[in-house]
Amino acid sequence: MTDQIAFPCILMRGGSSKGPYFRLSDLPADKDQRARVLLAAMGSPDARQIDGLGGADPLTSKVAMVAPSEREDADVDYHFAQVLIDKAVVDTNPSCGNMLSGVGPFAIESGMVAATGSETRVRIYEANTGSRIEAVVQTRDGKVVYDGDAEIAGVPGTAAPVRLNFMDITGSKTGALLPTGKLREEIDGVEVTLIDVSVPMMMIRAADLGKTGYETPAELNADTAFFARIEALRLEAGRRMGLGDVSGRVVPKVAILSEPRQGGNISARYFVPDKTHAAMAVTGGTCIATVAMLEGSVSDGLARRPEGDDRMVVIEHPAGVLEVALTTTGQGDAMDVVSAGVIRTARKLMAGEVFVPAAVLA
Repeated sequence: MTDQIAFPCILMRGGSSKGPYFRLSDLPADKDQRARVLLAAMGSPDARQIDGLGGADPLTSKVAMVAPSEREDADVDYHFAQVLIDKAVVDTNPSCGNMLSGVGPFAIESGMVAATGSETRVRIYEANTGSRIEAVVQTRDGKVVYDGDAEIAGVPGTAAPVRLNFMDITGSKTGALLPTGKLREEIDGVEVTLIDVSVPMMMIRAADLGKTGYETPAELNADTAFFARIEALRLEAGRRMGLGDVSGRVVPKVAILSEPRQGGNISARYFVPDKTHAAMAVTGGTCIATVAMLEGSVSDGLARRPEGDDRMVVIEHPAGVLEVALTTTGQGDAMDVVSAGVIRTARKLMAGEVFVPAAVLA
């Protein structure tokens, strides 16, 4: 019997994240076995992930699993997993919009979807949250085009744009825009808005936690008392949102908000959740864009709100800005998100096999 087992994958950068993309059928059907394979493939639990593909950072310890969809409204199903670095935990509760950027290209690369002309539209069912996304991928001569002029914050250079159009994103995990029915409420004396668009989140004004909201990720990460405070609030937020005991899980996510300083609509720092995101998550960005436009939320007095229901919301973050084309109906607690669109990029880095010890399947 061989002492290692090979699993085919393509290592890709998706947005400002990176990780292996697998065909779901190439991984064990049993979820516990699959989790052990992913832990071994990424090198967790280990602070350096030295024995696997992980990059010792939450943004590079992610996995995408893709399968042909049986749904009439989708071409492929996307299953996301956040592999924790120093714990033997594979969290499949959240989604990742950055890794989502590579799902369309991967579907074409792996033959699940045929390229059509100069643009190929890939309809994606996001299995973690039950939402649908259309990815518009640049193609030529039946192949994915990766070179282009699109720039995104947190990634050097330029690449071909991947347009992501998000649908069915209100109440991704809780079934409601405002899971508690309140535009704002207090947790341990801190005013918050608990909201669920693409991902459940707790939003807090930075000043209410003694921060400016313009700190660098390194400055925030060094403040262990700050993260302990956020975690205590997050645990109660998870309970109120109907998510149960969220200790050891990465949802709900957290963001602190402040006034924009560079011409945008809101400034934010996003947490994943025990570190500060070096840039901005796509799913988190759609949620932050929504709360910025939500009258009566904790963004009141901070956000610059353009008129109309179709808006380009610019979120300022540590690495630059994220633009979200947001379409909504209604106002206040009657608001609904019709769609949200963002431009991302992706790049194929390596194709081959990742080897894991055979013992993980025993």
